[in-house]
Amino acid sequence: MSSQPAVKRRSLSPELVLDTAATLADEEGLDSVTLTHVAKKLGTSQPALYRHIDSYDELIRALGLRGREVLADRLIESAVGLAGDDAIEAMGRAWRGVVADHPGLYAATDRYPCAGDAELEAAVNRVVEVLSLSLSTYDLTDDERVDAARALRSAFHGFAHLENGDGHPLDQDLDESFTQLIELLCRGIRTIQTS
Repeated sequence: MSSQPAVKRRSLSPELVLDTAATLADEEGLDSVTLTHVAKKLGTSQPALYRHIDSYDELIRALGLRGREVLADRLIESAVGLAGDDAIEAMGRAWRGVVADHPGLYAATDRYPCAGDAELEAAVNRVVEVLSLSLSTYDLTDDERVDAARALRSAFHGFAHLENGDGHPLDQDLDESFTQLIELLCRGIRTIQTS
């Protein structure tokens, strides 16, 4: 009879598998997320994961969905009580914060195609809608508001994506560059306001 205490194993669940993959993605990079690596982190076998996740592609899809949910939630939190330029700045900084805090999870948002996937498309639309709500104090038509929200999404994503991947090689301060980007975006939106 062994004198060592029994180790209590965690019960596997889809949520635990996803949590483990998300942590692994953020700590070691999205490319480190494999079913074998996730199984090892969970102290189980790869075949055991298939009771909780259908495939590697499904795992990456789930990570991308979670990344978009985290992003939308953070954008909403950042803009509470703010409007106009202040809301745009707060959400831009929140976007960068999500990428800094969850680089692997955020990378997953670009890894699995959204087109034709109703749940992923809805998650993308939620991000655009949150950005659009911040534009309610500008005198924009509905179409102009959607266009401006898409421009904000593109700018924030592009800046944060480049920043996360060392895509800004010059020595100039990135915070200052981001402040200038916010100013350019806000000025641009004001120029298209309906007269």
